[in-house]
Amino acid sequence: MPTEIAWHASHEELPPDRLLELAVRAEQAGFDGVHSSDHLAPWFPDGESGHAWSWLGAAMARTHVPFGVVTAPGQRYHPVVHAQAIATLARLFPGRLTVSLGSGEATNEHVTGDPWPEKPARNARLATCAGLFRDLLAGETVDCDDPVVHRGRLYSLPDQPPRLFAAAMTPETAAEVAGWADGLITVGSDPDAVRRVVDAFREHGGDSLPVHLQVHVAWAADDEAAQRLAVMRWPVNALPPAQTQDLETPEEVARAVAGVDPATILSTMVASADLDRHVTRLAELCEIGLERLVVHQVGPDQAEFIDVFAQHVLPRLR
Repeated sequence: MPTEIAWHASHEELPPDRLLELAVRAEQAGFDGVHSSDHLAPWFPDGESGHAWSWLGAAMARTHVPFGVVTAPGQRYHPVVHAQAIATLARLFPGRLTVSLGSGEATNEHVTGDPWPEKPARNARLATCAGLFRDLLAGETVDCDDPVVHRGRLYSLPDQPPRLFAAAMTPETAAEVAGWADGLITVGSDPDAVRRVVDAFREHGGDSLPVHLQVHVAWAADDEAAQRLAVMRWPVNALPPAQTQDLETPEEVARAVAGVDPATILSTMVASADLDRHVTRLAELCEIGLERLVVHQVGPDQAEFIDVFAQHVLPRLR
């Protein structure tokens, strides 16, 4: 079983003030941690997009549990400014922050006007930025040609740098990032598919490193409502990562999912009122060997979800 079961704060769906209150509620209800997305733009035009780093400072000040965040360095965020945000949170909240680095999505990065690189180039940039972060968090002065860094240095450092995980959605990326990451975070609810990603990471150098998993779920009072929630609020789950990563605007994402069969969406997560179904699937995923399981309830009905899962699901998983 995982040592931590975290609630996911989805900035794409809810405004930051609401997420702040929900993070406090999740801790009080019994969740072991909180996990945050980092989006400049939502997936869909009617979504939200609070600034993750501002929110993390507020949320961590109001709680005591560990936090995680998935973030993409090198385009929207300059590496030195990005590392400064990480260092400040790690200094303020020692030992509570895990930062997972990903290659990014065009919806969040295109605003710079720079060309959107192909996946191999993004993975190379990711590895470079991870190395820059480590040097900066160690107090070193760094220079780099791509991305451009000129005599970058941080002056307020944490006593202990946070762990730098890698985010990977495919076995190929998981194998590539195993060489530099302190751990892996991936996303999925199909145990076989998740295991392939995790196995690739472990077989290429990450065998002794921790793994976190984010799982999308849709729970409601009855099955029809849960399925409707999944189809209406998280159809993006049915698109392959290679496609979603290259779409630039929420409007483009909405057009891409317009023709997706609802059955395809429902096949990507457990959408049910039956808590036994949720427990069974989450327990099966835990058997892969996870340090942290991040549960993402899609849609606006977070408070009741937090209370019900904390009372009826978390104890059974533990």
